[in-house]
Amino acid sequence: MPPTRKRASAFEDFPTQQPGRIEPEATPSVLPGFQRTGQEPLAQMERIERLLPSQMMPDRFQPRRLLPASIRSAFFSGQIDCYQAAEAWLKMARTDSAVHSEVERLLQMGESFNSHGQIKPITGAWVPASDGQFIFQIETGERRFWAACLRSVGRKSVDEPMLRVEVIQTPTRQRQVLENRHAELPSAVEQACEVAALILAELGLQPDPEQEDEYDYFRMARSQRMPVGLWEKIMPVMQLTRPRMVQLLNILQLSSPLLDLANRYRLPERVLREILSLPRDQWERMLRVSIQNQLTSDEVSEMAAQPAETVKGEHREPQPIPDPSRLALRHLKRFANVLADLDEVSRGQALDEIAGDLIVSRKAKGLLNLLEELGNALNARLSRMG
Repeated sequence: MPPTRKRASAFEDFPTQQPGRIEPEATPSVLPGFQRTGQEPLAQMERIERLLPSQMMPDRFQPRRLLPASIRSAFFSGQIDCYQAAEAWLKMARTDSAVHSEVERLLQMGESFNSHGQIKPITGAWVPASDGQFIFQIETGERRFWAACLRSVGRKSVDEPMLRVEVIQTPTRQRQVLENRHAELPSAVEQACEVAALILAELGLQPDPEQEDEYDYFRMARSQRMPVGLWEKIMPVMQLTRPRMVQLLNILQLSSPLLDLANRYRLPERVLREILSLPRDQWERMLRVSIQNQLTSDEVSEMAAQPAETVKGEHREPQPIPDPSRLALRHLKRFANVLADLDEVSRGQALDEIAGDLIVSRKAKGLLNLLEELGNALNARLSRMG
């Protein structure tokens, strides 16, 4: 009977040994849990290591915010670990369609580790922790980190996954931004934070670890005097003109809860620009209406242009939706046109994903009833037409 072959870790993209292959150093210069007195971690050369997620920590001031706001504080303050955060994230995804979409993408990435291995390593550096030890702070690859954590929790794995990391001497904001934009186009809020982070890095202004609200750090960029040539330095990284970057920075005028909301639902920059053109006391109402009704920038502008009505000498706000039937018809036509332009396979995939999102959001039965009413109305008119 042949000997049982031990199965390699799903997160190992190469066997641990290959003939003729020299393996990179697999032991970090300073292991979490081992204290070095009066010494700094050795980081004289870039190298590949394999670490557990519990030995790592994402950068709290990374411009792309993955972890939901309601979980961030507990995680980064040390009240919960990465697996407890992942468990809370999975639970939230069951009732929130926006969170569900992000979690599904990360879980698919985690599954790809099992099928194809971890193609790109996570980059970062060993930094001192609050307890006098060291921890690996992630520079790029936070999505890979959370993909591993979510997959581990989702599969109820007992053992921690091993992830490939590249230890580098000098992490930079520029590398973070380039990685973000290469992986997936950031939301408008994330792009605003990217522009701010690049400006502050060029000015040598580092975040204060004691700062509770990360957005306050990014907002500092709006009050800085820009030296000559600064915009030209960050334009190649952002691939945007100076006026566009200034428009993005203006988004940071929104309060932190509204920024989180706009980021979570990925509101376009043009919609946010129209919202910011309104009086400040209308920002929250219009932002929530924009999310609820998926308004375009033209629709927000149309609503903003409506004159306020006066009743008995009192000022009254315009109705949130000026013409519900026209707005609903516009969105329905857009939905039908998008599906009509897809091939049969893509259309089936899109409908399947839509059905999944509707089940998660608990709106499936209500939508079925509405579609049935619409079908009855259409059939009645078609029968009258002969």
